[in-house]
Amino acid sequence: MKKDLKIESEIDNIRIVENTIDEISTELKISSDAYGKILVATIEAVNNAIVHGNKIDQSKSVEVGFMSVRDNLTITVKDQGPGFNPGVVPDPTAPENIENINGRGVFLMKNLCDDISFNDVGNEVIMKFKI
Repeated sequence: MKKDLKIESEIDNIRIVENTIDEISTELKISSDAYGKILVATIEAVNNAIVHGNKIDQSKSVEVGFMSVRDNLTITVKDQGPGFNPGVVPDPTAPENIENINGRGVFLMKNLCDDISFNDVGNEVIMKFKI
């Protein structure tokens, strides 16, 4: 199974991604536990792409790819922004960051995925889930 989406950088378009995850979950008979992890991690990645990567610039788009092979689902999210260095994202569980509103997305993604990586530029995340 392979599906690709391209959405404008508008927060409301996250619903399109949610609907696609619902369809894929039904098609692949994904457990509710795996579904929750996939949904939260993917929505965080898409939100980060729209808000931080593309700065909510509706002339820019976010590409979301879904590919399943056997019992694995790989989801890629790519924006048109300049990228970032995921190695320097502050730890949101550190005492000095506990009360910060932002900064939890990458942390959540890392903890929900079975494997996660970023391209060299930092404008694409590749998340892998065992389903």
